[in-house]
Amino acid sequence: MNTNDIAGETQQTPSDAVRALDRLVGSWTVTGGAEGTVRYEWGPGGFFLLQHIELIQYGQPVSGFEVIGQLRPFGEPSSTDVHSRFYDSLGNTFDYVYELDGDTLTIWAGAKGSPAYFRGTFDADGTTMDGAWVYPGGGGYDSTMTRR
Repeated sequence: MNTNDIAGETQQTPSDAVRALDRLVGSWTVTGGAEGTVRYEWGPGGFFLLQHIELIQYGQPVSGFEVIGQLRPFGEPSSTDVHSRFYDSLGNTFDYVYELDGDTLTIWAGAKGSPAYFRGTFDADGTTMDGAWVYPGGGGYDSTMTRR
């Protein structure tokens, strides 16, 4: 959590961990085990990154949106980890933890350290990310995102 002191009041600013996800902003074509498009944009104030999803996965349409940022329950400090919740068109919700280390993005399904996760690496110019979803028991699939 970054703060600025304005007239004796503390004003929150987005953390470096959240701002680092700026690399995702824009529209991407997804290929591999899921096919379609995703689009990332900042919410008001820059505390939350919004992802809009239109994919076909395992022959089924997957559409919805995800809100990505740090948790900060009323009156409490911000979480250290960057959390998200995905809301799909069928009323399901899925929780994740995002971690960007250099050019490598890890998205943990559920809690950080989960056996289900995505790990991808940005190319040198940031226009492609190659990676894979890993599921317990050896499942998962390769995935590539290419900036549109």
